[in-house]
Amino acid sequence: MMDTLAQYNAAIAGCKDIFIKKTKDYGTSWRVLRPIAVVDQIFIKAQRIRNIQEIGTQKVADNIEGEFKAIVNYGIIGLIQLEKTGNPYTDMPVAEVEERYNASVKLVTDVMLAKNHDYGEAWRDLSQESFTDLILTKLLRIKQILRNQGQTLISEGIDANYVDIINYAVFALIKISEE
Repeated sequence: MMDTLAQYNAAIAGCKDIFIKKTKDYGTSWRVLRPIAVVDQIFIKAQRIRNIQEIGTQKVADNIEGEFKAIVNYGIIGLIQLEKTGNPYTDMPVAEVEERYNASVKLVTDVMLAKNHDYGEAWRDLSQESFTDLILTKLLRIKQILRNQGQTLISEGIDANYVDIINYAVFALIKISEE
């Protein structure tokens, strides 16, 4: 488990580095995204990965690893956006963005550690294709929850689905790093 945590933290650190640099470049323009737009951004990334996996070639230079990193970062945006704090047209300071990013990562990491304990690192036996399909499944679930005005009868909410999406993407990044 310690090896997994070190690999997990390294993957997250790579994602966070991109996120913070893009925040410095673009500010927090992502704050204007409504929930469905965040879901659609992740969907575009996951669908591109699936197309590349199925076709076996790509025409745009961005690689699958970069797309999984983008999925992690859009998942973090989704979690931050659920907090609905402040005016979305006002830039959030980089220090606050980093604080919120870290809080989201702590939540996601805690869930990963608990599930990894109970499931015995079963994710290590999954394929990259399975991670992609599981992410797409979670996105379709979020879309249905949004159509239900955020309400569920017995299922987990939007936040839990974002947590799972982030963890699947991080697991894919770990597996890519091991290749």
